[in-house]
Amino acid sequence: MRKYFGTDGVRGTVNQAPMTAEFALALGRAAGHVLTGHVQHTPSILIGKDTRLSGYMIESALCAGLTAQGMNVLLVGPVPTPAVAYLTRSLRADAGVVLSASHNPAGDNGIKFFAADGFKLPDEVELEIEQKLDNPPPLPPALNIGRAKRIDDAKGRYIEFLKASLPRGLRFDGMKVVVDSANGAAYGVAQRLFVELGCHVTSIFDQPDGLNINKDCGSTAPEVMSRTVLETGADIGFALDGDADRLIVCDEAGRIVDGDRIIAILAEHALQEDRLQGGAVVTTTMSNMGLERYLQARGIDMLRASVGDRYVLEMMRKHGCNIGGEQSGHMILLDYNTTGDGLMTALQLLCAMSDNNRPLSELAADMQLFPQHLWNITLPQRRDVLADAAVQKLIRQAENALQGHGRLNVRMSGTEPKLRIMVEAENDALMQETGNTLYQGIRAIVQA
Repeated sequence: MRKYFGTDGVRGTVNQAPMTAEFALALGRAAGHVLTGHVQHTPSILIGKDTRLSGYMIESALCAGLTAQGMNVLLVGPVPTPAVAYLTRSLRADAGVVLSASHNPAGDNGIKFFAADGFKLPDEVELEIEQKLDNPPPLPPALNIGRAKRIDDAKGRYIEFLKASLPRGLRFDGMKVVVDSANGAAYGVAQRLFVELGCHVTSIFDQPDGLNINKDCGSTAPEVMSRTVLETGADIGFALDGDADRLIVCDEAGRIVDGDRIIAILAEHALQEDRLQGGAVVTTTMSNMGLERYLQARGIDMLRASVGDRYVLEMMRKHGCNIGGEQSGHMILLDYNTTGDGLMTALQLLCAMSDNNRPLSELAADMQLFPQHLWNITLPQRRDVLADAAVQKLIRQAENALQGHGRLNVRMSGTEPKLRIMVEAENDALMQETGNTLYQGIRAIVQA
């Protein structure tokens, strides 16, 4: 059983357990001890972060624990999460760490590990680290501690990596794009990337102050991005989240394009170019039935994993698929990177538009989505609400109400103390009635 690691590392509110400086120090020592035991040389670990104020505190504490345990630390500063995955491989580090709470508010932070191959640290290694958190390891001799140094060209390295994913010589001259960096980790990368590829760029929310990350901007609040596309006459808008592993898009008319439609566009484009592997794409239980029908009509299977990029990636590797993602905009394109990469996804969408010589609004335009809505119930503390017999009864009643004309998914968030209720149906009235009844019923039980 996991005590500290969730589906996406350790995450929480800063200065509350476990997201404290003391915990970060202890985690650094535990991880340092475990990771040094897996190699025969003095190991190195790379640390990147987003733009949260707390990143300085956690970075310092984690670095102290890692070096105390004998690891050399490479500090790359604020960069996107997918940049850390790439740089860990590129710099031949033995592991990588991202300090970020992704799309969460500025008061939260998280610690997520990558293995040397750029994939997330295996479960068994995370569990080994957890064991050492409860049983602190011995410290090495005084002269066997590690060193820490800064890598100054990390952003430039990542930009070159992104551009190298495109066909040689391809440019997007004249393309007008709006980029919302969510005042997060992409602020020093996104605009440079698109300008270097010939785009006319309007950059918004690119002035982080440590407190404004994800605040009324980014992938969870793309309305300003959409308005800016209309005001500037742009061809496309990109809204990233705080660590730039998610992407929500809007077309030239300002209409939002979520992860399901992005998957459809990328899968169809890959099929056209004979690049689609495994004969399928991997999504989650949250993805719309309309996407499934659209893909099936084109001979593409859709495999559903549990919610969370960890589970999407596991299923992709199991079935040999190279495209997977979540409705939230977290896309994994294994041809290019080992984790979700919002900027890589943006480039592939521009490729699809360029190759088809069509605006975004005309790509996957005939995909009909079923009415779907997500209700969230915030819990006073994390607990297994789904184990409650009364909650299970309400879920069964909701399933019966749908009578085969829709589906629902009720789950605990893997990153926040929230219960999420998704209901999808063939018509809006059935979806709203079923969802509201279930939401009100469970909310009454939780608040009793």
